[in-house]
Amino acid sequence: MKICRSFIMLTLIFLVFGCSSTKKNILQETLASDNPKIKNVMSNPETFELQIIYTQIFRDKNNKVSFKDFTYRLNAENYFYPASTVKFPIAILALEKLNTIENTSINTQYTIEGKSDTLRFSEEITKVFAVSDNEASTNLLEFAGFDFVNESMAAKGLTSFKLSHRLSTSNPGDKKTKAVTVYSEDAKMVNLPAFTNKSSVALQLNALKKGIGYIKNGELVNGPFDFSNKNYYPLETLHNTMKRIVFPEAFKESERFNLTKKDREFILFSMQNLPKNAGYNPTEYYDGYCKFFMFGDTKENIPSNIKICNKVGDAYGTLIDCAYIVDEANKVEFIVSATLLVNKDGIFNDDKYEYDTVGLPFLGELGRQLYAKNLKK
Repeated sequence: MKICRSFIMLTLIFLVFGCSSTKKNILQETLASDNPKIKNVMSNPETFELQIIYTQIFRDKNNKVSFKDFTYRLNAENYFYPASTVKFPIAILALEKLNTIENTSINTQYTIEGKSDTLRFSEEITKVFAVSDNEASTNLLEFAGFDFVNESMAAKGLTSFKLSHRLSTSNPGDKKTKAVTVYSEDAKMVNLPAFTNKSSVALQLNALKKGIGYIKNGELVNGPFDFSNKNYYPLETLHNTMKRIVFPEAFKESERFNLTKKDREFILFSMQNLPKNAGYNPTEYYDGYCKFFMFGDTKENIPSNIKICNKVGDAYGTLIDCAYIVDEANKVEFIVSATLLVNKDGIFNDDKYEYDTVGLPFLGELGRQLYAKNLKK
């Protein structure tokens, strides 16, 4: 938790060193780069369904935080599949719901109907951020529930959002969440019955039908793949979720997540923690495994002075990353979110996506160039 606390202490550091404003559009400059990893995507951004938000962070003499956002092709009406980024609010709101039960904490244990394992909230959240574990996210969702997540996001002003299905399960769209038993720290059991959540309504957005075909039961189906009943988490909502977690004081109390100081520190710590520090094999789960910006296209170790609080997603040829990037030694901090689709053949579910050759090199270089430009400021 020591590293996480240093994030909190950045406010004091920036009071001393300051952060001057600039008229330059750093995002625009970066996207105009001659680097082939950038040009490869920028030569046809519409095909890649590219969307980006970059936020400069400013602090006044009283350390009050303000933001300046720069965007590229941002449009919440243009659908992209959010993949594992939905695990971000699930993890946060599982802790928020847990706070409604007396004598509980991040280390509280719980069980789920039909599962023999005794789970711990802190451990499931660690898995969600360290390696984007699908089962851990589903375990947290069984506790939180679809309705609680959707309604809590809307109540905080994050209205462009819809969680309608689980990830990588046999019953993704089942709206009945299982019974859960929470073991409070005063040795009492709190039984939460199975609950049937509200039915989802099909999305009405642009670009919900994508591609020219998809694989179903091992066979090619000719025709676009329909995403109208999938999860919805547009880039601006994802980006604003990050702002609320990193800088809650910049928002009205009604717009903040209802977390204890320890909860929030644990979320920040888990988001920046590397797989090897969470007990995973560093060969398989290298530093950049879930850090697409700056390090997604390399297996080199991330320097100790750079911390990245983020959540990534990759599925159906779509890559997403939302990150708060900090270099304490060089007094750099900024937020960046981006999504792009890399599916050249237009076929979904065939596992033939250009993640390694196009998508990750673009996100890696985008992050590196934004970092370098902030370093020079």
